[in-house]
Amino acid sequence: MTRTPDHEIVIIGGGLSGIGAAIMLDRAGFGDYLLLEEGDGFGGAWHWNTYPGVGVDIPSFAYQFSFEQLSGWSRIYAPGAELKAYAEHCVDKYDVRRRSRLLASVVSSQYDDSSDLWEVHLADGDVVTGRYVINATGVLTKPKKPEIRGADEFRGTVMHTARWDHDVDLTGKRVAIIGTGASAVQIIPVIASDVEHLTVFQRTPIWCLPKPDSGLAWPLRTALGLVPGSKAAARLISQTYVEVTFPLAAHFHGYVPTALFGEKLGHLHLRRSVRNPETRQKLTPQYSLGCKRPSFSNTYLKAFNRANVLLETDPIETITSTGVRTVSGVTHDVDVLILATGFKTFEKGNMPAYPVQGIDGGDLESFWTENRFQAYRGVSVPGFPNFFTILGPYGYNGSSYFNLIETQSAHVTRLLKAARKRKASRVDVTEEANDRYFAKSLGRRDNQVFFQGNCAGANSYYFDDNGDVPLRAASTLETMWDASHFPLKDYTFS
Repeated sequence: MTRTPDHEIVIIGGGLSGIGAAIMLDRAGFGDYLLLEEGDGFGGAWHWNTYPGVGVDIPSFAYQFSFEQLSGWSRIYAPGAELKAYAEHCVDKYDVRRRSRLLASVVSSQYDDSSDLWEVHLADGDVVTGRYVINATGVLTKPKKPEIRGADEFRGTVMHTARWDHDVDLTGKRVAIIGTGASAVQIIPVIASDVEHLTVFQRTPIWCLPKPDSGLAWPLRTALGLVPGSKAAARLISQTYVEVTFPLAAHFHGYVPTALFGEKLGHLHLRRSVRNPETRQKLTPQYSLGCKRPSFSNTYLKAFNRANVLLETDPIETITSTGVRTVSGVTHDVDVLILATGFKTFEKGNMPAYPVQGIDGGDLESFWTENRFQAYRGVSVPGFPNFFTILGPYGYNGSSYFNLIETQSAHVTRLLKAARKRKASRVDVTEEANDRYFAKSLGRRDNQVFFQGNCAGANSYYFDDNGDVPLRAASTLETMWDASHFPLKDYTFS
């Protein structure tokens, strides 16, 4: 029996990708959607991450929708609270809130082959059906706890950076932080002056470059809001800076090894920031810039000049009831343990974080386990019709995340318009097109820094279990062009 879906489209995820997809669908004439978000608010990473010092790591003028550009950012690199407010602003301005459900945790999604619709099962037992599903859950969403012996034995306070407890006062406390990734780089210089002692446990040093950041005085913000073309100019400058510092440097390293210049800048930043030669050496990466996510900060490295901050590079043996013991037998007693250990990325149960069953019960996670991570332009996987992803394998090129949201959403809306024109109820990418795109993606990686540079020992989450880096080796202009020019014949409409 043919079933009528509850909604034409179900969007899973209320972060900026889900919000952006909803807005662009509506603007394209697809207003019958329901957005499902497991949290109690919108914003995704900017809803969950509220740790001290949290902020965007690219210029704010590039970190916003092209159709909703603000001029009132307080800094070139806006703090997290402003990004959270921006998400809420977009939700209200574009009427997304009315078509959303919060506290709606998806536990599975199954395709009904007989009716060409998806059944989305929620944790509360409810089932929502949609002709199409857009997975906008992202990747850096599920906090990852360290695989360290005794992790559950500590009797003090433990918190992950992505689930910060603001009731915990760090003033005068002995604090340990495990990890020196992006969140730790932001947290450490903020809390260092408040705590009695801070022990930083580092496994792999991070490339830290100078951050071209400053406050934006009200005259400048006013000018950006009033002078025609000023916001567009600020956005173009910011996007060009982002393009040079990652997409071009990472994906075209074989042609233009700009990462080598970045390494020189990183070494200079280290020499100028850290006084102690031994500490400086410990903070010096031994892998190529770009092998893992770099960071930009003017205060992180300087924090290690403080007498109350200790950089510990001896591997951790175990976590005890009172602190952390290293393999050399030294125990660091602490009151608060902060886990800056990142998120699950290319791991089972995380892409996406719920089971997806396509045609004949095919499981998406099993497909990727057996065939490696792959998706046609990061959007579609054969055998999973009417299911589209915003951050699928080989979709994101490392530029502004907002560019990814807009290009992938443009790809999807183009498909939906074609399906509506053909009066089709099923849209599925062909195996031939998917295989061709996957081969093209792998064929480009010889020029990427991940495979040309020295990435041994980087401990980078860019690499999956197969040694692949499922990032899109393309310039941002290419991704934008492809979103509106990919061959529709690469899909079947029925």
